[in-house]
Amino acid sequence: MNDVFGAIHAAVQTVENDPILNISIFGAFVAVTLFIVIRASRNSKTAADYYAAGRSFTGPQNGFAISGDYLSAASFLGICGAIAVNGFDGFLYSIGFLVAWLVALLLVAELMRNTGKFTMADVLSFRLKQRPVRMAAAITTLAVCFFYLLAQMAGAGGLVSLLLGINDQLGQSIVVAVVGVLMIVYVLIGGMKGTTWVQIVKAFLLIGGAVVMTIWVLAINGFSLDALLAGAVEASVTEPASAILDPGLQYGRNPLDFISLAIALVLGTAGLPHVLMRFYTVPTAKEARRSVVWAIWLIGLFYLLTLVLGYGAGQLVGPETIRNAPGGVNAAAPLLALELGGPLLLGFISAVAFATILAVVAGLTITAAASFAHDIYANVVKKGDVPPDGEVKVARRTVVVIGVAAIIGGIGVQGQNVAFLVALAFAVAASANLPTILYSLFWRNFTTRGAVWSMYGGLAAAIILIFLSPVFWGTETSVFANVGTAIWPLNNPGIVSIPLGFLLGWLGSVTSRSKENRRLAAEMDVRSLTGFGAEKATEH
Repeated sequence: MNDVFGAIHAAVQTVENDPILNISIFGAFVAVTLFIVIRASRNSKTAADYYAAGRSFTGPQNGFAISGDYLSAASFLGICGAIAVNGFDGFLYSIGFLVAWLVALLLVAELMRNTGKFTMADVLSFRLKQRPVRMAAAITTLAVCFFYLLAQMAGAGGLVSLLLGINDQLGQSIVVAVVGVLMIVYVLIGGMKGTTWVQIVKAFLLIGGAVVMTIWVLAINGFSLDALLAGAVEASVTEPASAILDPGLQYGRNPLDFISLAIALVLGTAGLPHVLMRFYTVPTAKEARRSVVWAIWLIGLFYLLTLVLGYGAGQLVGPETIRNAPGGVNAAAPLLALELGGPLLLGFISAVAFATILAVVAGLTITAAASFAHDIYANVVKKGDVPPDGEVKVARRTVVVIGVAAIIGGIGVQGQNVAFLVALAFAVAASANLPTILYSLFWRNFTTRGAVWSMYGGLAAAIILIFLSPVFWGTETSVFANVGTAIWPLNNPGIVSIPLGFLLGWLGSVTSRSKENRRLAAEMDVRSLTGFGAEKATEH
């Protein structure tokens, strides 16, 4: 069997990338997923249909959709590239993203499903003052979604540029614009139901494609992990070459940066609004629990595969080839596919990766649009007095605005590692959203002032520190490459902004003179633990 895989591998090494074949596979995939979206969109009329897919999905279906939402371009493109180039330190992203699910599932997911209706703000404002808390929650949701969208756009630009052989900045910018337009079309037509079906299909194909590539890489190495790692060391350009198997290659010079990254990764998922919103698409808390179990198994399996794919890309493609490819480190997985199966496998894997990006950006966009239309427009501006289709109309217009903003931002972050960009989104989510979520669910003395201080303070701290960091200034990979000097030395703000978010939530609550409604606090406990009355959770 090993000889067969070796012969196939040797044969396809001589085949060059074929942009026409790649774009044909890519176009066919877009056409199929667009057909699914149109079919699924026929009943998206009410807010519950558009935001929560009519709560019509089963636990296993939603489990696949959650894994499809969570396994983004960062998981496939960014982590494979990080492991190929930085070895063990790149695998830390996989560990962090997976462990983060335990925090989200044990502390947040089911309680949020039982208490809310459409958005995170439904939960946070349940027993607090509606207008200030909804406004703050909507703003933090939009910020997190925007940072996450930047990562997906960066991955899309690099991926399609590799498919078409585009190396110049203008060409990549056009690619990002096309991705943004497709994203807008998907969400405008399909709503949450169409988005969910695309995520389910994408999860099947992504995990299936990763399994095939993993078996292929292992077969070339005689199904020996030792041989795979030895090959990766031999291809490494680090000094010493064996450093890619040891911790510290990327974060050894600045351990605080690693600690900051780890805190953001582990705590960030529980504050991601687009992941939490998925739990509103099932009819009961029991189905929410079933979807969680399915998601854990699927996500855990995939992250184990990234170890083989990352080191396989380092061994068979080479770190320098990956760095110099269109899209940089994000091209590791597609280049590995080209090395293994030629342009046909490259086209398929790239189409799957592109579907990954489309599904995630659609989920992010509909979450952001729902937050603006449901929380700001319907409950803050109109104070609940909106016609049945009013929210959905505003949400659709918001989708266009968010799409344009994502295109502009995505052009600005071309070349950045998408796993790294997602880690920034996780830091913002953990700083601005998680403290308020946990305090709201578990602390009866939490107040409106604490919620507002926590969300605005955590958000401001995270964004300011990111802007002052090497992410923006002073290095070759900065947004403003080789310009200025970073004031804040760490790439990730989590080590400061996350504790600050918790501190401000506590401080705002203990210094607040007004006491919140104890009856609503008790009612929220009952709802969150039992699910009783969950459908009416936002009527207060």
